[in-house]
Amino acid sequence: MSINIAERHKLILAKLDQDGFVTVSNLSEEFNVSSVTIRKDLKLLEELNLLFRSHGKAIPSNPYTKEQSVNEKVKLHKEEKKRIAQKGAQSIEPHDSIILASGTSVIEMANQIKPTQGLTVLTGSLNAALIVSELRDVDVIQLGGVVRKSSSSIIGPIGEKMLSEFTCSKLFLGVDGIDLEFGLTTTNSMEASINKAMIRAAQKIIVLADSSKFGKKGFGRICGLEEVDQIITDNLIKEDYKEKFTELGIDVIVV
Repeated sequence: MSINIAERHKLILAKLDQDGFVTVSNLSEEFNVSSVTIRKDLKLLEELNLLFRSHGKAIPSNPYTKEQSVNEKVKLHKEEKKRIAQKGAQSIEPHDSIILASGTSVIEMANQIKPTQGLTVLTGSLNAALIVSELRDVDVIQLGGVVRKSSSSIIGPIGEKMLSEFTCSKLFLGVDGIDLEFGLTTTNSMEASINKAMIRAAQKIIVLADSSKFGKKGFGRICGLEEVDQIITDNLIKEDYKEKFTELGIDVIVV
């Protein structure tokens, strides 16, 4: 195939949109040009913010998330988070003992919890603890440790030690990224560590995640997808993610 550079770039972007990724080797073969030429093409397209290069291939956007404060994140995907939180709160039963992790989806979850007889809530989120503490018939246990200011949440070994003393029925977990291969992630390694302790302390792992989190990666890995029991998300989830989650035995609830 003999085409000029502008046509080649157009075809690369069309293929990327269709398949979700392109590789240097396949493009080199398809266009009958050297891998060096293709790498230059991808570099130029990346500089124009039209794709993201990664290990001999390119994908539509940068999968790596950056740390943002709660005040910034709370403004994003507000309606989706509200619907997700409402659905999560509906699964709480009398005499449950639940863990609320941290993040804006979890804070919204705290806002949606109704007074529930015999409910016990353990949480690392300072904001969630304050919200839930206003409810009657609900006992709140605030984890201790170091305050992570960007998320107004507790991290560190003191909180992890506390979690080792409890067993809870459900964990409601917010994440910064969900990758089909790498699993659940957050932007902070100490946050990831206390999330792991929460998983060990819970019988059922419920992830609250709007669809913007899929295909993203944070610095700290929390766990693989095999640890997850349920994902509650919005209706913009891509079908291939939904199918993969279902194959893994994860209950996917779309709201």
